[in-house]
Amino acid sequence: MARVSVAVIGCGGIAGAHLQGWKAIHGKEPDLVEVVATCDAYRPAAERYADQVAEYQGTRPQVYDSVAEMLRSGRVQAADVCTPHHLHHRVALECIESGVAVQVEKPSGLTVKATKRMIEAAATRDVLLATAENVRRGPSQRTAWWLLNESGLLGRAQGFFIQQVRFEPLADPQKAPRWHWRAERTLSAGGWVVDSGAHFMDTIRYLYGDVHSVYARVELLRPHPMERQGLRALDEREDYFTAVLNFESGVIGQWSRTSAFPGHDWVQCAIYATGGAIVDPSGDIFHGPHGRAEVRRPGQESVTLEALYPEFLATLSPERRQRLFPHDFTDGFTLECYDFAQAVATGRDVEVSAEVGLRAKAIAFAIYESAATGQAVLVDDVLAGKVEVYQRWLNEKWGI
Repeated sequence: MARVSVAVIGCGGIAGAHLQGWKAIHGKEPDLVEVVATCDAYRPAAERYADQVAEYQGTRPQVYDSVAEMLRSGRVQAADVCTPHHLHHRVALECIESGVAVQVEKPSGLTVKATKRMIEAAATRDVLLATAENVRRGPSQRTAWWLLNESGLLGRAQGFFIQQVRFEPLADPQKAPRWHWRAERTLSAGGWVVDSGAHFMDTIRYLYGDVHSVYARVELLRPHPMERQGLRALDEREDYFTAVLNFESGVIGQWSRTSAFPGHDWVQCAIYATGGAIVDPSGDIFHGPHGRAEVRRPGQESVTLEALYPEFLATLSPERRQRLFPHDFTDGFTLECYDFAQAVATGRDVEVSAEVGLRAKAIAFAIYESAATGQAVLVDDVLAGKVEVYQRWLNEKWGI
């Protein structure tokens, strides 16, 4: 089997986590993947990334500051897209049109319509299109799925409450933080709801299945000043949202977060089933490899989710364990990159396809659409483009 020739496009931020993934894979299967190109509009970033790859790989990737030029080289078989959000669909479409398999960081497209364009193009060209989703692959998430769907230890899933209040004082305008592309909604599509929400929605779909409808409120209550090239700018991302999520299975969930309420920080993360609950005092759903999540059942001592992980592993066949945790990898970025590389090399499906990523993202956008319309919305209507009040201006801005 020939090595998969991968290009990393977008060499800042999250690409560093992908770098560690490609490095770990090389350490276990050096003949599976070769990073042959790095590409970034800011060429020094691509040069630095190529140097880091060379340190573990032994060969230095070719460096580009143009995706089109990189694709013309004919050296690239697969692309790992780690650009800012507004470029995801544009870069992915370029690669797909050149017959290159693509893994795209979340959200896979700036809007639902953007992602659907990517999916249609990939289907037309018969090209693999994957969503880079690391969170569901962690030991805690896998163990939680087993608890709720397979083990019988917690009974039938009922609902969840995930709520965070962490006050963030306004920055001093004279010492405001530097502007970042995430702060502008035309570049990021939004804040927590679509950014962290891409992970959150994928995880809850993984645990509970599809969401039927959403009712939500989203607000920017206290715009934060930022410094942009010597001028004052404002962070446009929401600082408050609350959403009720109704699942097709009958599960009901409440997800809320704010940084705008002073005086009392408060965190609650609890997932309930008929026989008990999974509680995570960190407030982030299974934060980190195991976090501090505990399984609590009436009349029994609580046990950490981490302690149940070996019990879950013992239920896996060798084939299933290799699929979920190849080489005993537990880092989500390593696992997503390995899954993508194996799919390119063998022709098998990836776990988190673009379609799977789209269904998760549509839930996040249903929150925005509900807030924009003041009504409950059906996720299927968001997927079908029947409800597009919030996204319309993004689609118009980028010609989607």
